[in-house]
Amino acid sequence: MANTYTSKIELNVDLDENRVPEKLKWSAQDGGINNAEAKAMMLSVWDAKAKETLRIDLWTKDMPVDEMKQFFHQTLVEMSNTFQRATQDEKMTATMKDFCDYFAEKLELKK
Repeated sequence: MANTYTSKIELNVDLDENRVPEKLKWSAQDGGINNAEAKAMMLSVWDAKAKETLRIDLWTKDMPVDEMKQFFHQTLVEMSNTFQRATQDEKMTATMKDFCDYFAEKLELKK
């Protein structure tokens, strides 16, 4: 029998009295991350039984809108890259990347 290993990723959310996120911190010891602060996070989990995506989207109340736009753009770009690695579908990856360019242009993120 092969040896198994469990890797742990931990998320901690400090909330205000209205349960609005004030601070987000995360740790991933295998990646050398220990209690690093973040202003926003998106987590997607595939529920194979229900055949649906479960999501947690959080951002702190002091996350600037301009940074949120940049965060979304970079997330879309990385989703395109992940889609390509997972499916090898070059045509759809190119379409997704075209949308990312359009998104950045409309939000004036690229100069």
